[in-house]
Amino acid sequence: MNPTRSRILKSAWSLLEEGGGNAVRMSDIAKAAKISRQALYLHFPNRAELLVATTKYIDEVHDIQDRLKASRNAATGEERLPLWIETWGNYIPTIYGVGKALIAMGEADEDATAAWTDRMAAVKHGCAAAIAALKADGRLTEALSETEAVDFLWTLLSVGNWAQLCQGCGWSQERYIEVTQRIARETLVRG
Repeated sequence: MNPTRSRILKSAWSLLEEGGGNAVRMSDIAKAAKISRQALYLHFPNRAELLVATTKYIDEVHDIQDRLKASRNAATGEERLPLWIETWGNYIPTIYGVGKALIAMGEADEDATAAWTDRMAAVKHGCAAAIAALKADGRLTEALSETEAVDFLWTLLSVGNWAQLCQGCGWSQERYIEVTQRIARETLVRG
């Protein structure tokens, strides 16, 4: 990766985590990266693209693709479901600072909303893959359609639910994963 681009992404990441939901302007990022605003716009033509790139950069730094291997390589849907929950559930604390900032900024900021929507679409895709594996095995509950099952799992794994349980209620990360896996299995797996 180009060193200037990397410095920009690191600066944006840092400012998002430090800002706690305050708007992060392109000029703030340029200043933190020690480049001009014009140079910043050469790398990222708009703020939305920069915020999306920042979230993907975080995934790259934390090697999300490697973390997803166990879930993606599961032999059955019943194996994939808890592995997906464990992978995403344990990744939430890693991205929580930036996620919280984007959510807070998103109330009045289209670019932040676009960045967060992009990342949550990737999570929904992971949920859909886990549900499709259950369905392919004939193990998806008959109580929900495939679409409803994806929606349920995606909602169950929301950052807001994690924050409420782990930060608001004081649950340990291990307890959060254990209970979420059990609820998902009881709700989504036939029999």
